[in-house]
Amino acid sequence: MNKKRLVVFLVSVIAIIGIVGVSAKPAIDNMNLGLDLKGGFEILYEVSPLEGSETKKVDMAAVASSVSKRVNVLGVSEPDITVEGDRIRVQLAGVQDNEQARNVISSSAVLSFRDTSDNLLMDATVLKDGGASLAFNEGKPIVNLKIADTAKFYEVTSALSQTSDKLMVTWLDYQEGQRYAEEATKAETEEGPAYISAAKVSEGLNSETVMISGNFTEEEAQELVDLLNSGSLNFQMKEIYSNVVSPNLGEGSFESTMLAGGIGIVAIAILLIALYRFCGFISALSVAIYLVSTLALYTLLGGVFTLSGIAALVLGVGMAVDSSVITFERIKDSLYAGRSVKNAFKEGSHNSLSTILDSQITTMIAALILYIFGTGSVKGFATMLLISTILAVVFNVTLVRFLLGQVVKSGYLDNKKSWFGIKEDYIPNVQRGETYEDHSPWKNFDFVGKAKYFIAISAAVMVLGIGSMGFNGMKGDGVFNFGIDFSSGTKITLESKGGLKADTLQKEFEKLGVEPSDITLSGKNNEIASVSIKKAITEEQREQISDYMTDTYKEIEVSDSTVSPIVGRELVKNAIIMSLLSWLAILIYVSIRFKWDFAVSGIVALIHDVFVILAVFAITRMEVTTDVIAVLLTIIGYSINDSIVIFDRMRENLKGFTRKQPSQEQLRDIVNVSLRETFGRSVVTASTTILPVIALLVFGSRNIFQFNVALLVGLVGGCVSSLFIAPQLWYVLRLKFKVKNKPKKKQKKLKGPQERIIPGVND
Repeated sequence: MNKKRLVVFLVSVIAIIGIVGVSAKPAIDNMNLGLDLKGGFEILYEVSPLEGSETKKVDMAAVASSVSKRVNVLGVSEPDITVEGDRIRVQLAGVQDNEQARNVISSSAVLSFRDTSDNLLMDATVLKDGGASLAFNEGKPIVNLKIADTAKFYEVTSALSQTSDKLMVTWLDYQEGQRYAEEATKAETEEGPAYISAAKVSEGLNSETVMISGNFTEEEAQELVDLLNSGSLNFQMKEIYSNVVSPNLGEGSFESTMLAGGIGIVAIAILLIALYRFCGFISALSVAIYLVSTLALYTLLGGVFTLSGIAALVLGVGMAVDSSVITFERIKDSLYAGRSVKNAFKEGSHNSLSTILDSQITTMIAALILYIFGTGSVKGFATMLLISTILAVVFNVTLVRFLLGQVVKSGYLDNKKSWFGIKEDYIPNVQRGETYEDHSPWKNFDFVGKAKYFIAISAAVMVLGIGSMGFNGMKGDGVFNFGIDFSSGTKITLESKGGLKADTLQKEFEKLGVEPSDITLSGKNNEIASVSIKKAITEEQREQISDYMTDTYKEIEVSDSTVSPIVGRELVKNAIIMSLLSWLAILIYVSIRFKWDFAVSGIVALIHDVFVILAVFAITRMEVTTDVIAVLLTIIGYSINDSIVIFDRMRENLKGFTRKQPSQEQLRDIVNVSLRETFGRSVVTASTTILPVIALLVFGSRNIFQFNVALLVGLVGGCVSSLFIAPQLWYVLRLKFKVKNKPKKKQKKLKGPQERIIPGVND
């Protein structure tokens, strides 16, 4: 026995436990939380040149710079400003006053001086850049402006002093159609005039500094100073989407999601140890350090953690485990074939590598397309999925195999085959000429013959879904219950310590002339309500609702989000484009690695999985949001993961037929045997991915309930399609088109029996 390898193993395990123990809390504490976990404000603008401008294209880098200066006025730490073509997305986690943020960011900050007939006297070109400052006059806050062109300022004010009213009106972002005469009547009202001030000019002003005195509070005066110093915008920004998340709602979502994720991961660890004993323990260790590493790397790259991003992380755990399970099952196959522990480890590691890479690369392809073409939370979800997938492969190929290899090569496990989760009584005695006898409950199951029943169930779900889509469309309710992300509209969030009731809120909104399409309550005492309205309400309605709710309820907070129809249409279009690109990329990859009939079978299975999710949402009328689209695209990458593993075994079982086409019976046996050999693994990997999703459904935030339902339906549908649709379709295609096999590659010979006996094929 090589004790040095055992020492290396023990030291490595202690080091991993130490690293995880020391790094876990800092990794969690340093997570850069997104809006849905921290609370805050998100707004998307469409940027275009100013009317009458000769410039046809806006410099978006300059836009981002200008917006960044505006955000600094708000004092928000770590803002996220992203350019998306001719749009700019601003995410301000932790911002307290979303209305202030909206006004500060979008305000053009163009100062102009006009007479009472609204004729332009001077614009901001007479002022010094960055020359605004806060001052006080008789205890009242004022704004001082430094004059750049004192001669022009003197000339204009001298002429104005000769007029009858002698008034110079100062406007910020004057709009065509605004009138001084109309606004002056509001001076004594609570609303106040749209102009900043109207000062009497008795003589020409030849000073380098002028004073603007309005009915300012100190905060309003300082905000005006900051706005003017940040510079005016030489472009216009149209708001097409906004989203507000209450800090309390975000905090509760984060806690519940982390709890659910932790429960799911512990459940995975228990399952792995129960099934694979010592190997399961090593896999659980790798999952722990994988999680810490993923959190640290994502934070280092400046990633923002969202609810769907954390769900992608939990999904990544399933993929990390999937890679380990493929290796462990291959080792078990070799042990049952009579190999020694060392040869079984070597053979299992070798045979599983290409399968792992093929299955994970398809997920990476889908994640990469999501990242390139996605925006907002979809892009964040894709980033996390991409990092998770890469690290899942790295930790399986390196850490798990290194740790297991040290113990195997030490010789400690030579007579402990049960430590791999197998029953030693089932291992054949090679010296006596015994071969392995399958003891699994599905050893005689005819997958090809019974597939029609599972296909019938899937077909029934899809037919019911298509029927529901048609019925919903005929009723005028829409084929799907699209959230405001797609259909456009407004979402209002109400938060009251006294608790809220959906039916009462419904009546109160109807009194205000607004008809909610959905009201969702959350929180321990239903203190938070999310009200969806399938149309974008006006600013006046928004203020009316806020005033009414503030008067009706004690200590209530009201925030709102809006989406324009443009954004909804583009989300649908982008989802279709991303789906088609993912299918095409996977089709090409699988055709290169396998054969076209494998690729077509896999794509049909993927389309099935997507349609099953859509059918369930059409039948249940659950809300379809952007996160649900992210799930559809994730399933495209993840679902074929399982199909690839089965395809790999089918390809292996086909290697004996390089010059002739197998008969129909032989092809049927190849499919059945391949499925019997991989069925247990498929169930285990599906379980390790479904477990955390179930935990997220039961214990996680209600804000991503639809997301988790879609993920669960997709994973179950993906498992079914991998076992009962893709292989059977391949069987039909191979029979019809007589596809030739790829040449058999030479394999490294190992000690022990080499031939795999496939009943009906090798007989």
